[in-house]
Amino acid sequence: MDMVLLARLQFAFTVSFHIIFPAFTIGLASYLAMLEGLWLKTGRDVYLRLYRYWVKIFAVSFGMGVVSGLVMSYQFGTNWSVFSEKAGNVLGPLLGYEVLTAFFLEASFLGIMLFGWKKVGPRLHFASTCIVAVGTLFSAFWILAANSWMQTPAGYEIRDGIIYATDWIEAIFNPSFPYRFVHMVLAAYVTTGTVVAAVAGYHLLKGTRVEPARVMMHMAVGFLAIVVPLQIIAGHEHGANVYEHQPIKLAAMEGHWETYENNAPLVLVGMPNEETESNDYAWSIPKVGSLIVTGSFDGKIRGLKEWPAEERPPVAIVFWSFRIMVGLGMIMLFIGLYGAWSMWRGTLERQRWFLRLCMFASPAGFVAILTGWITAEVGRQPWTIYGVLTTAESVSPVSASAVGTSLIVFVFAYSIVFGAGLHYILKLVRKGPDRGIEPESVPEGEPPLGVPLALGRDDPAGA
Repeated sequence: MDMVLLARLQFAFTVSFHIIFPAFTIGLASYLAMLEGLWLKTGRDVYLRLYRYWVKIFAVSFGMGVVSGLVMSYQFGTNWSVFSEKAGNVLGPLLGYEVLTAFFLEASFLGIMLFGWKKVGPRLHFASTCIVAVGTLFSAFWILAANSWMQTPAGYEIRDGIIYATDWIEAIFNPSFPYRFVHMVLAAYVTTGTVVAAVAGYHLLKGTRVEPARVMMHMAVGFLAIVVPLQIIAGHEHGANVYEHQPIKLAAMEGHWETYENNAPLVLVGMPNEETESNDYAWSIPKVGSLIVTGSFDGKIRGLKEWPAEERPPVAIVFWSFRIMVGLGMIMLFIGLYGAWSMWRGTLERQRWFLRLCMFASPAGFVAILTGWITAEVGRQPWTIYGVLTTAESVSPVSASAVGTSLIVFVFAYSIVFGAGLHYILKLVRKGPDRGIEPESVPEGEPPLGVPLALGRDDPAGA
């Protein structure tokens, strides 16, 4: 293995660990704001119990996301110093704004969320939760702006081999940014909804914490029934943007080697063969590919053979990661639509097979996010900054043995640290929400909207 491949593997390993935690906390922060808002509006004990349950999981996930993000950022200097030197004038401020806006908001108000119940009133505590939720969205905004600029660079010039921003508005709101930002935020929300449904299914099957579990399940499937279709629409629009700005990536995603002037097929499955430049064992639907990608049967799709072999991404990885992402999306769509229909019929909690499906689908959102990022990042190869700077030109002048050794250390350390964190999160999941809220643990102030709290018992009104 050469240094470039090892550096890519190390960054892929650390970023894969990192992305699952911010993605989860983005969705979970908004879910916490919703729970606390519903508690303030209705006074129902069950919403406060769920808030205090999920905020513990949020705190652990947030901490692991911060730690993994710090480790990942150091690799820009250790393994990718040439990339940092050439692109730092653009990417440095974008990542700095993420710290100044998002992280400062989250770090400042997270303490009130976790420890301010008896220090501030309920409405100020709710405001803190909302600010943390907004902070997570700011974080996604700046990170996606930086990454999208690497995918579709704009508003820059090159002087003496160094990249400088000439128009920050164009650089931030580059051609792919709006699509990638919406797609990622919705993915985070869908991931959280799927996890909430899985936890609810677990406790409904065990017969523990029935009232909170019922509320979680109803909220989750109703949310998924709305957001997953929106995510599919956003994903389609993102694909149309890739078709326009990164056609070689789209060709790899769709598995097209030949150029089709019209009526391109939709390749469902197959084994891309880079030696023969064809797909082995392919199953395709004639003519549908052009319709889905371009909106017309007459739409042209360029094939991989239009580019030299050295400019193509690893086709099989991009092809299959895209299909895994789409397949998992279909599973989550089924959970949302069927769950909402069953909830409307009043049979949701009695369908044990569906509850088991929700449990088994708990990793679906995380895997879909990882495979989506693999599609985007591997599909950009051999470029670090698309059309501007190649990956081979971006690495530091260090030896392969040094990078390989640090990769082994990362794998060992991450397995211990994040394995322990995951074990603790699963322990919290199995425990479930508290049976009731003790009076002294409720925020000080008047009960919300004059509604007495049902302390120490489930709300008899039901979900």
